[in-house]
Amino acid sequence: MSKGQLPRWVDYGVLPALNLLAAFIISGLVVVVIGEDPFEAVKWLVWGALGYGEGFGYTLYYATNFIFTGLAVAVAFHAGLFNIGGEGQAYVGGLGIALVCLAMDRFVPWWVTFPFAIIGGAVFGAAWAFIPGYLQAKRGSHIVITTIMFNFIASALMVYLLSNILIPQGTMSPSSRNFEAGGQLPLLRNVFSSFDFGQSPVNLAFFLALAVCVVVWLLIWHTKLGYEIRSFGANPDAAAYAGISPVRITVVTMLISGALAGLMGINVVMGEQTRLLLDFAGGAGFVGIAVALMGRGHPIGIILASMLFGLLYQGGAELAFEIPTISRDMIVVIQALVILFAGALEHMFRPAVVAFFDRFSSNTAEA
Repeated sequence: MSKGQLPRWVDYGVLPALNLLAAFIISGLVVVVIGEDPFEAVKWLVWGALGYGEGFGYTLYYATNFIFTGLAVAVAFHAGLFNIGGEGQAYVGGLGIALVCLAMDRFVPWWVTFPFAIIGGAVFGAAWAFIPGYLQAKRGSHIVITTIMFNFIASALMVYLLSNILIPQGTMSPSSRNFEAGGQLPLLRNVFSSFDFGQSPVNLAFFLALAVCVVVWLLIWHTKLGYEIRSFGANPDAAAYAGISPVRITVVTMLISGALAGLMGINVVMGEQTRLLLDFAGGAGFVGIAVALMGRGHPIGIILASMLFGLLYQGGAELAFEIPTISRDMIVVIQALVILFAGALEHMFRPAVVAFFDRFSSNTAEA
């Protein structure tokens, strides 16, 4: 190991753990300031997320959303692109899933609808990411600005469609009709009846998310396209000199990223709500940024980071119920601190850790 470099297990394990520990220490101080016991808060946080079947089911449900959006951000990161439009891409992907379910749910069983819903979500999410990718590649428009804009455009588009086009006659709620059985993804509590998931909405989309993690791992680290994506992200000029087209890689990477974000709708639209609702993405596209950063862009890290944020979401709800002084706003603060240390302050501890390992390596060499 050369000077200034860290072992992979430190870079991918120790540094994220230090960032997480720092976030929880600051959160504990906040809890102390409002007059509560931080250890009691941690107990309810963990128990609410992992201590009983229904809570664990909700943790898996939230984690499923974050796996999809985290993978979407990570793939773009590998090409040096900052796709923060996952929220809008997931939103429009949900529209593609809903259209498939509305068209097929009365005629075929769910397992026939499912693969077409996956295609619908991926295609619609990819289409929504195509224009920002094209503008970045051909016109130099910054991907951050265009993807932010497209989040708002997606929101406005969905309001129009659900209020004027997809809304059933005689109803006032801006949503599509409920899907019939052929458009409903089975819940895990019905598939694995021996395990108590309570009334949690965790469904088969969780296993789809794990399968997609494997596909992304194979794509990024075991294919020519993945090599080109990583090469372009590491050094665009050298990649272009080697014959890798910047336009092609930028557009293709954004298409893949948008498709991954679009698949998030499987979990919510087809799995939980069994209809298309306003704001169903619920901020998962933005949480995916922190998940990708904390997971270092690797599918295994993204699964672990998604489980962490799923724990914070579900455990936070239980914590706010058991200790009313710690309101939902306080839970958002804790989540924000984790995002802060995992994202903006990601490299805060790196210089000290690098110095420690350089000193340790020097002492070992002298001995």
